[in-house]
Amino acid sequence: MTKQEIILEMLEKNNGFITSAQVTEAGLQRRLLSELTATNKIIRVMRGVYVLPNVWEDEMSFLQYRYAKSIFSNETALYLHGLSDRTPQIYTVTVPQGYNATDLKKCNVKVKFVNHEIYNLGIIEAASPLGNPIRVYDKERTLCDIVKGNNSCDIQLVNQAMKFYATSPDKNMVKLFDYAERLRVKSKILRYMEVLL
Repeated sequence: MTKQEIILEMLEKNNGFITSAQVTEAGLQRRLLSELTATNKIIRVMRGVYVLPNVWEDEMSFLQYRYAKSIFSNETALYLHGLSDRTPQIYTVTVPQGYNATDLKKCNVKVKFVNHEIYNLGIIEAASPLGNPIRVYDKERTLCDIVKGNNSCDIQLVNQAMKFYATSPDKNMVKLFDYAERLRVKSKILRYMEVLL
């Protein structure tokens, strides 16, 4: 098996996606990606991310392949969880404090920074609108994030999300109040839930 065939096999096993970092980790030279691109066997969709030609363009999935620390959050997470009917015009992601997000911001993405202690709180795997796996904050973490005082989230969007959540059969009030306590927004969450429940 040639080195190019090894890369193509890696792509097949990885839903048609590969990053230049994965190629390097496999002990292969990155120039092989350029060779495969030149012969149209793969397509470069963004810096460091390559796909097979038959893979649908999934911007959300590509973004997380390139920026592995980014977690879809806030308005974007509301949409992914069905807590909002507004399609986000711009994606919102959260990264840990100190993360170099200069290139990420060039991708027309709103970036939120949080300290390392709460960065991992509530991360789950969900499906992008095109069905590819992506990382997103769960419903409870998202609700806590959108009611923070420094958030620029539209009040109508927040009210709608809270109503959808309150009527959801899979709501987890224990988890919601635990997160609210840890994220210091318990009084705000309590006010919404007292009205809605």
